[in-house]
Amino acid sequence: MELLTQFIDIVLHLDKHLALLVQQYGLWIYGILFIIIFSETGFVVTPFLPGDSLLFVAGALAALGEGGMDIVVLIVVLLVAAVLGNTLNYHIGRYLGPKVFQWENSRLFNRDALIKTHAFYEKHGGKTLVISRFLPVFRTFAPFVAGIGSMSYAKFQFFNLAGAAAWIISLCLAGYWLGNLPWVKANLSLIIIGIIVSSLLPLGIGYLKSRAA
Repeated sequence: MELLTQFIDIVLHLDKHLALLVQQYGLWIYGILFIIIFSETGFVVTPFLPGDSLLFVAGALAALGEGGMDIVVLIVVLLVAAVLGNTLNYHIGRYLGPKVFQWENSRLFNRDALIKTHAFYEKHGGKTLVISRFLPVFRTFAPFVAGIGSMSYAKFQFFNLAGAAAWIISLCLAGYWLGNLPWVKANLSLIIIGIIVSSLLPLGIGYLKSRAA
């Protein structure tokens, strides 16, 4: 329970925690951010890691010049992390195959999320890899499902690159352009909560629709 409380505090006050990490580790922050984004997109057991809010806050800190962070370097590093993470997840899904649908829910595996992502993938095809980048949990399972579905590697990488570029560039630049505004700096924690809520809203609507059906 204590660990969960600490994790929620980190997510909701990501601006303060990330700024502290930048102060402590300087340019090593690029490596820390790389690992977080790579892990969130590369392993189906880590969909809980911060994504959208992390990119926004990182862009805002780059705008403020925290720790010598540069927005171009930040975007390149995180873009590589997002592409490589999805690529690894794709290969894991391809290796494991359809048998994963027989796995049961556990603390490390969300079978329901896998099934919903698979249904989304069946309906939207390769576009799922682009759309899911902006949907928590779905972005973790989408490349995994693409691997299970044996999407061709060339087609996968096309949508992988397109989705990663749209996700990383848009959110990092949003944070960068808005990061210097006084109101944004004073209310960054509220903005983080807003990003989390807005990103989870489509999942909530989809859940309510499924319950109604």
